Amino acid sequence: MTRAKASGQRVLYVAEPPPAWAAEPPAVVDASVLAAVLWAEPAAGEARRRMAGMALHAPTLIVYELANVARNKRRSGVPDEAARAGLLMLTEHKLSLHCTAGEDLYDLACRHGLTAYDAAYLWLALTLRAPLLTFDQRLAEAVTRAQRR
Repeated sequence: MTRAKASGQRVLYVAEPPPAWAAEPPAVVDASVLAAVLWAEPAAGEARRRMAGMALHAPTLIVYELANVARNKRRSGVPDEAARAGLLMLTEHKLSLHCTAGEDLYDLACRHGLTAYDAAYLWLALTLRAPLLTFDQRLAEAVTRAQRR
């Protein structure tokens, strides 16, 4: 609990729990990073290292994107059980999902030359003031430019 003396005689008390976010700073993670981890792709080790100790956040669309990754893996010859197993492991990552407003996505997509899907990750990174973990260079560059503004 912190105590702050105001200009008058009253004392303002702020009772708050220990800041969990300080121990695990937020990071926005996109489907390319989670897919690497969920399906043990070659870049999985790097993705795991970058995600370690972070509170992971993503727009709700990531669930659809990962389901599509699983479908594409199956179509390319990965056994159904392996494709499903990746999706089932998603729950192990304590991912906080966020809804986004269509108009905001539209504006960001137009301003930065992104798809609305990628703009959702940009929007979330800007909203949370958090880094974005991605293997998509174009998206990473757009986020870097937008965060400088």
